[in-house]
Amino acid sequence: MPRASSDKPRILIVDDEPEIRRMLLDLLDEDYECVQASSAEEALCELEASTFSLVLSDIMMSGMTGIQMLSLISPSVLDTVVVVMSGLQTVESAIEAMRVGAFDYIMKPFDIGQVERTIRQAIEHHELRTARDRYESHLEELVRIRTLELEQTLRSLKDSYRATLKALTAALETRDHETHGHSERVVMFSLRLGRELGLDKEQLTSLEFGALLHDIGKLGVPDAILRKPAPLTEDEWAKMRQHPQYGQQILMGIEFLEGAGRVVAQHHEKWDGSGYPLGLQGEAIDLNARIFQVADAFDAITSDRVYRQGKSYEAAAAELNSWGGRQFDPQVIEAFNSVPREDLEALRRQPHYEKEDEFLSFLLPDVGQTIALMDMQLRDDGVLTQRQAG
Repeated sequence: MPRASSDKPRILIVDDEPEIRRMLLDLLDEDYECVQASSAEEALCELEASTFSLVLSDIMMSGMTGIQMLSLISPSVLDTVVVVMSGLQTVESAIEAMRVGAFDYIMKPFDIGQVERTIRQAIEHHELRTARDRYESHLEELVRIRTLELEQTLRSLKDSYRATLKALTAALETRDHETHGHSERVVMFSLRLGRELGLDKEQLTSLEFGALLHDIGKLGVPDAILRKPAPLTEDEWAKMRQHPQYGQQILMGIEFLEGAGRVVAQHHEKWDGSGYPLGLQGEAIDLNARIFQVADAFDAITSDRVYRQGKSYEAAAAELNSWGGRQFDPQVIEAFNSVPREDLEALRRQPHYEKEDEFLSFLLPDVGQTIALMDMQLRDDGVLTQRQAG
């Protein structure tokens, strides 16, 4: 709807008597931009064509009445203030007009002072309401912009967390060349199983970070054990089996990794209670840890090792199913069987599970510092004495 060019408030004067319109025009024209309409029908056309601060309308007119016109004003011009004019014999109609939205009414014959006061008050009311609406609109827009900025900041922060953790995992995997790329593949398999099981966004994030960091506790395992080319002794296995607890200690107190910490701590537990370090059983094991166990085993079975070739999908599926209800949660095995083979094979061929890898070259210089900080925490917890001895 076009706006008026004048800076004066615009008033639409509606009356079927020309003398009344001329008298009001002479009274108001100096301070306001006035437009005349001789009927309610003409007034509605004016309201559709342009904007007005105030409509000053008679009630009793030939054809459509002022009250009927008020009820037909388009919602797009409801900001316009309406003041009705009424003769003494139609005071009830004036009150009815106020009930349906009129701001005030003026009695005929006119008291010039009352007309001027009522018009001034109505214009002030319109200006206050317009200012309020503009403020609310501006506030809504400001909130929308700030919300978008916050969401973008949170996404960037999450991406930075993810990239840092991926860089850290890549650095940790340099200690064990045989499992290079294992963490990222297990993340992809875990997330696919998690979606099959209907996990929500928060659960999937915890699963992602938990799968990515599942072996972070191996920082506390001596290199002499971790890289030993021969079978481990019982004592060495006992030390190796402590890495879930070491990992839990490393992540302890990091709020956004709380869910991931449960995966790290419990990823070697078994459904039948024969796992370690706590011997948890069944649903006492974190669901994400149970999902990870199946994804981890699938990757281990189908990946090449220096001492054997990776097995086929069919062989891996058969082995996983044979351990359902013993090592693995039967519900997770059922979800695994529901995932199309093509999905898992496509994930295995995918080099990375996310596209934030461009961050890695930027973040890798900080990995040494991150590992050093984790080493300091492990020393504080008395974990690294064995590693130093090794």
